[in-house]
Amino acid sequence: MTKTNLSLNRPIAFIDLETTGVNIGSDRIVEISILKLLPDGNEEVYTYRINPTIPIPAESSAIHGIYDKDIKECPTFKEMAPKLFQIIDPCDLAGYNSNKFDIPLLVEEFLRVELDFEMQNRKCVDVQNIFHKMEQRTLSAAYRFYCNKEIVNAHSAEADVRATFDVLMAQLQKYESLQPNVNFLHTFSSMNDNVDLAGRIVRDKKGIEVFNFGKHKGKPVLDIFKSEPSYYNWMMDGDFPLSTKRVITQLRLKAFNK
Repeated sequence: MTKTNLSLNRPIAFIDLETTGVNIGSDRIVEISILKLLPDGNEEVYTYRINPTIPIPAESSAIHGIYDKDIKECPTFKEMAPKLFQIIDPCDLAGYNSNKFDIPLLVEEFLRVELDFEMQNRKCVDVQNIFHKMEQRTLSAAYRFYCNKEIVNAHSAEADVRATFDVLMAQLQKYESLQPNVNFLHTFSSMNDNVDLAGRIVRDKKGIEVFNFGKHKGKPVLDIFKSEPSYYNWMMDGDFPLSTKRVITQLRLKAFNK
């Protein structure tokens, strides 16, 4: 049983991914580590290497140390998806830079194999965002600052996910203003009110869905889809994540049904 000052109503899964790159729409997972913390304090750790079915670029291998030869006999994500889904499905989620990268890419992988990983009622705690609001450093610096330790085997998924968990526990001890419950940490660690996982569509202060990129940044999505219908087609044909395309399709239907 793990000694923790985190109050849980449901399990929370700390997730770290090693990937072929940083493009959510086209890159793939090569390693995933999950630290699943249960409300009773028990924890489960799962680490799997995955054959991404595409070559791993040399610059990515140089970071995480995983090469094509290391994963050629590993299962594909499609083969692993049911097991991963079962492990993570009942959980809230946490990670380091996870709101921007790990969670959107993981959901994208599930969507590619036609598993709908529902996010609507799930809380997400991004330890990096808490850290940046409090101290503004990297994961290695966060681990050094909060835990007075150096990460052994940094950029391996299990080492990084363990460090992420330890940093959050130390943050809860250090900052009295941080409430030890996932609802609070979900809100506090969110930088934007994202509509899609990749943050291409966000809600403004009035709660209106607006673009968060490109020439229409800050403009209401519904207004643009009505005045410039081709913009929707451009996004659907472009290299945007499937989860983003799903959101804009829902918004487009909303726009034309009014």
